[in-house]
Amino acid sequence: MPTQRSQPEERRRALAELLQSRAHPSQEQLVAALRERGFAVTQATVSRDLEQLGAVKERQGYSLPPRPSQAGDRLTAIVGEWVRSVAVAGNLLVLKTPPGSAHLVGVALDEAGPPEMVGNICGDDTIFIAVADPGAADLLAQRLRTLLR
Repeated sequence: MPTQRSQPEERRRALAELLQSRAHPSQEQLVAALRERGFAVTQATVSRDLEQLGAVKERQGYSLPPRPSQAGDRLTAIVGEWVRSVAVAGNLLVLKTPPGSAHLVGVALDEAGPPEMVGNICGDDTIFIAVADPGAADLLAQRLRTLLR
């Protein structure tokens, strides 16, 4: 029987390895796989770890998005894949994504740190990006729109 492990970084690394090997249809399946590796986890812990890793749930199950080497490349890939629209509202941008995907885009934005962005707030399928002024909002919106597929 494996020893019980619970270090968050080690657990997330193991979870990432599981997600990179194949998609997993449910959090319960991930809990079982982590327990087989010796981690004492609950579904709530796995749920938090999935969010922390930026995992997404698609038809085939939970998986990690491809990880380009640089934050800008990652933002390009993620915006191209997940953002459906970009709208300007004063000094805010409003990005729409498929349900459950906004956090993935928000993390990529934070990592890339566009100079116009002051910060962002993510819901389930909507992201609000605060910028310093409307001119900066237009500039950032134009840059993000060029990345849409």
